[in-house]
Amino acid sequence: MKQEMLEIGQIVNTFGVKGMVKIVPYTDDIKRFDNLKEIYIVRKNKKDKYEIEEVKYHKNMVLVKLKGIDTMNDAELLKQSMVQIERKDAIDLDEDTYFIVDLIGLKVVTDDNIELGNIVDIYNTGSNDIYVVKDELGKQVLLPAIADVILNIDMENKVITVHLIKGLV
Repeated sequence: MKQEMLEIGQIVNTFGVKGMVKIVPYTDDIKRFDNLKEIYIVRKNKKDKYEIEEVKYHKNMVLVKLKGIDTMNDAELLKQSMVQIERKDAIDLDEDTYFIVDLIGLKVVTDDNIELGNIVDIYNTGSNDIYVVKDELGKQVLLPAIADVILNIDMENKVITVHLIKGLV
């Protein structure tokens, strides 16, 4: 079952005195905020929907003015909150591109049919993603998300087939 809410950033600070918040984006396309009309702010196990009034960009950060958040003190209360959207509002992905949340938990097997474990996390290094795979004993393997290593992602069967190149394990 696909997760219906997707995290797209975290509010890390306020900006200015009129209630803008500064968001670290969790998206490859920072300008995707231009197309959003509303977001959800998740804090202390509470999720609130906010209408977006304005979006600006500053040093790889997203500055957002939310309806009803009109002072620096209002914005201060949102610091460290996660920013989510509904999956229906997500951008369309290119073929063979996936949301991280959809890859977490997938089983990873080698092309020799050896089970390595499941994806527990994904890091972006700039040049490529790194898939963190852990088995039931806690042994961890880091796999670069490159064509030589990731052979197939089968979302229907929830399995990723990989080729272990020399030096990976």
